[in-house]
Amino acid sequence: MPTSLYDFNATLLDGTSLSLDMYRGKVLLILNTASACGFTPQYAGLETLYRKWQDAGLVVLGFPCNQFGAQEPGDAATIDQFCQANFGVSFPLFAKIDVNGENAHPLYVWLKQSAPGVLGTEAIKWNFTKFLVNREGKVIERYAPTTKPEDIAGAIEALL
Repeated sequence: MPTSLYDFNATLLDGTSLSLDMYRGKVLLILNTASACGFTPQYAGLETLYRKWQDAGLVVLGFPCNQFGAQEPGDAATIDQFCQANFGVSFPLFAKIDVNGENAHPLYVWLKQSAPGVLGTEAIKWNFTKFLVNREGKVIERYAPTTKPEDIAGAIEALL
């Protein structure tokens, strides 16, 4: 059982498998995303944060998920095209995953255990739930889908 963020592997939209160890020493904002969600416009704010602080060590990691209202029905190519055309997303996007249930990606099992939600619940409630991770790979905070990326900017800057 992985004990650190850096013990996990994930698959990018293009099918490339990579170790999250490659992000060691970076500040990470990890979230589940969807292309047809009321929160989808947050992609713009996420991209703004990424471009602003990428050189200082911030990496945004997006994990498309179709578990909430079937709001991410497309395949990898469709997701990539949508994110590029509508928001110019340049941060890493991963292959579609489950974040809840028996098929939840192991990374999300670990994230949810590391930073439970309201009243100690672990389940992800909706798309665009965000986890802020420090340079040592420790989850610092879990943010609700309604929390806009710009509202996390101060916390990110403090970790950089």
